Amino acid sequence: MSDTKARRLRDSARGPGTLISEGCRIEGLLTGSGNFMINGEIEGECDIDGSVTIARGGYCKGLLKADSVIVAGTVEGDIVALGQVEINDTAKITGTVSGEAIAVAEGAVVEGVMKTTGRSEPRGFVEKRKDEDG
Repeated sequence: MSDTKARRLRDSARGPGTLISEGCRIEGLLTGSGNFMINGEIEGECDIDGSVTIARGGYCKGLLKADSVIVAGTVEGDIVALGQVEINDTAKITGTVSGEAIAVAEGAVVEGVMKTTGRSEPRGFVEKRKDEDG
C-alpha cells in the first residue's frame, strides 16, 4: 500500500482551488470539482467532486459530500466522504461523519456518530512534520 495515505490530506492537495473567503456567505446547493477551501459560511448541501477544507473560521451547515474532507472549523450536519476525513484540533462537528478513514486530532469536538467505510482494522497516524511552534 502507498505511503501517501499515512500523510495529511492537505499535503497532497495540488492545483488551484476554489476559495470561499471570510465574509462570504452562500445559501443553497454548492457543486463543483477540484479543491475547495471554505473560510466563509455555507448553508445548504455541498456535493463536491474533489476535496473540501473547512478552515478554522469556516462554517458549514447542511450535508457535505466530497471525495475527501478536512475540518478545522465548524460543521453542523453530516459529512460523507468517499475517501479520508481529517478532523483538526480546532474542529467542532455536530452530525454523522463517514469516510474510508477518519483521523481525529486531540481537542476536536465531535457530537455525533463516526462511521468508517474502509478497512476493518484501525491504522495509526504517523506525524511526518515537525511542530510549527517549535
